[in-house]
Amino acid sequence: MSTSSRLTEKWINRGLWLISVIFGTFLIGLGNLVVRDLPKVQDYPQRLDYVDKTKYEQLNTTIKQKQKVITDANSEAQKENQKFYKLQEKYYQSKDAYDNWLAARATTQDQNQNPEVLSRTKDLEKQQATMNDQQKIIDIKYAEISRLQEDLTKSETEQRDLEYAADEVVAQIVRKNEVKVFIYRLLITLPLLAIGAWLFIRKRKSQQWPFIWGFIYFALFTFFVELVPYLPSYGGYVRYIVGIIITFFIGHYAIKALQNYLERQKKAESMPNTELKEKLNYDLVHQRLARSICPGCERPVDLKDESRNFCIHCGTCVFNHCTKCQTRKNAFAKYCHSCGENSL
Repeated sequence: MSTSSRLTEKWINRGLWLISVIFGTFLIGLGNLVVRDLPKVQDYPQRLDYVDKTKYEQLNTTIKQKQKVITDANSEAQKENQKFYKLQEKYYQSKDAYDNWLAARATTQDQNQNPEVLSRTKDLEKQQATMNDQQKIIDIKYAEISRLQEDLTKSETEQRDLEYAADEVVAQIVRKNEVKVFIYRLLITLPLLAIGAWLFIRKRKSQQWPFIWGFIYFALFTFFVELVPYLPSYGGYVRYIVGIIITFFIGHYAIKALQNYLERQKKAESMPNTELKEKLNYDLVHQRLARSICPGCERPVDLKDESRNFCIHCGTCVFNHCTKCQTRKNAFAKYCHSCGENSL
């Protein structure tokens, strides 16, 4: 069973819905511009605005100087290391040559009293002493670098303490600014949401419904996209509390709407068929019948069974016979499909 809505009416309604969406889109675009410009009401604090600039700059200069001293000291230590490696390399070469020389000598003299042996031994001892002196110089250099590094660490820690204190102040200011901007959002959004709710309850079926629905879309978008994501968290408490409040009001409205609907259905089921026909919307009736639903109680009915003329749930007459040609027809049809007789 097809619906009775006129084709032109369908397309006009679709066009009106399109107008509603376009109208809502333009409102959303305007709202985005307003919300985007809201952060301009606040200043963006910088860390350097909240530190002792004189002390901070002094520390900064001191740190750079100490870093340069440490870099130079490391460079000198590397040079001393290179000297040590050269001395070490020369020592081992001399020692290897001495060992080879001793192994190759064929002499019966006492090695400990041999003048050349004594000379070479003293040379090796001298090289060993030079290496030890060089190692002491390197140790002193690295001890100095370690002391300079500790001194640098103290200065860096003092500078970081200044930065942490300034960052805490900046964080507090940022949080206050976020709350301020959120309050501005709230002052803009809540009235829009209240107006949207009032329009939905009172005016959604008026002649200007495309603009009303467009405004409702805009109000919902503004609330759920422009406000809810920016709710202050405070450990999650605010968002959960707001969620509970919103859910409560939506649930309360849904429960009330369900009770009203059931009450209307009870009244509709108790109405005589003639009164029910006058009460129900003509197009809505045919839409329900097209889905095999009773126009009165909205329960499923088997419209393909030609022996059933009444709803088995509420007794609503779904099919009757034309008074002129006695053809079985839709009880809610204005005219008989067989002879064209006005049946209402």
